[in-house]
Amino acid sequence: MVTEHQQKRWIKEGRGQGYLKDYKPWITVRDVSSKGRSHRVFGHTTKRTHHLLSDLELAIFLLLDWNPLITDIREQFPLPLNTTLEISEEAQISHPKVKDALQTITSSFYVNSQSTNQPSFVIRTKYTNSLQDERIVEKLELERRYWKSTDTPWYILTEKEIPSVVLNNIKWLYPAMRQSNTEMYDRLNDYIHIFTQYPELDLITLSKKMDQAYNLTIGTSLAELRELLAQRYFIFDITKDYKKIKASEIKLGNFEIWEEIRHVSNQ
Repeated sequence: MVTEHQQKRWIKEGRGQGYLKDYKPWITVRDVSSKGRSHRVFGHTTKRTHHLLSDLELAIFLLLDWNPLITDIREQFPLPLNTTLEISEEAQISHPKVKDALQTITSSFYVNSQSTNQPSFVIRTKYTNSLQDERIVEKLELERRYWKSTDTPWYILTEKEIPSVVLNNIKWLYPAMRQSNTEMYDRLNDYIHIFTQYPELDLITLSKKMDQAYNLTIGTSLAELRELLAQRYFIFDITKDYKKIKASEIKLGNFEIWEEIRHVSNQ
């Protein structure tokens, strides 16, 4: 439950306002009970810590943050209370309320992208079994009607929409996305040569061969390749299990992205 006093205080604090690193989510992990699992995760798109209230939110966030077309991700995005109250009265659906305190409706993610067809859209995450609850469906209808009134595309995503291979790849790459070792840039030609020399070897086998060839500790080359892939110096088909990709399937990334990485690293 969020009291009316708390909501007024949150508005003064700037919650639900701002963009990129300056955005403050309406609800943080400190504001919710211990039910389920919540996460505080650094966002590479926004350069700030995101507050995610479930494993499903984490999964979708990772997919969004990996997508190069996404330009901003605002989680726990609040809808204006006065407007949703009007919608609830018009739809004859009771507005979320705890005791006498009206509750602000939030959307899981408000997303901006470089896509000309869909420069912004909203995602509501829900586990499949929760959609059997009539009251939850009613609250979703209020949310849907609000975003329809603003001509903003709105989607419900469940655990069934998360491609497991893509998610596992991103989970493997994600820890290396924050690293910025400029020395790796200077080794690109070495890796290109090795990829050309052993095109049919999978990533794991190739990494072991490199460790042996250069007398490195087992796992060193795989860690370096993970960083190069995470930083997108090299790219591969994210829908294919990283453990099964072959050297011939690893391609050079975008030169402009390399230069941006080097610029940030040198600041």
